[in-house]
Amino acid sequence: MTVLVLDNPELLARAAIESGLAMAALAADGSPRKPHRMRFHFGFNKHRLDDHDQTILRQHADYLKHNPGVRVRIHGHADNFGVSEYNHFLSRLRASSAAKMLIREGVRESQIMVNGWGSERPLARPEDHAANRRLELEYLSMDIAQAL
Repeated sequence: MTVLVLDNPELLARAAIESGLAMAALAADGSPRKPHRMRFHFGFNKHRLDDHDQTILRQHADYLKHNPGVRVRIHGHADNFGVSEYNHFLSRLRASSAAKMLIREGVRESQIMVNGWGSERPLARPEDHAANRRLELEYLSMDIAQAL
């Protein structure tokens, strides 16, 4: 077995991207940048993210740990199948599941707010069920979060 050791960060990053490895971008000071992806979708009647989505949510956790003055509001949504009460429950469960994962990754509870909207705020036409079963992250500065 041959092991190649690279000490060039640019080559390492290029090799990681080419291999499909999901890496969080780093700022000039070495701290993690906020990931661009803010929306995650779910299967019918599901509340857990798939492995790829969990990887991205961990990148959000890393960013939040390094930026304690930032809060995130997690918005859970559901499609319009079923009764309204269950859709609210499921959307809240989706948001809470993501919040628990962030907390397990070391994010402080005080940085996280959770909302469950049920099917009240569709992203697409109500008939487009898959697009409406989602989770959205909204970042807030500490001043804005305290005002709310």
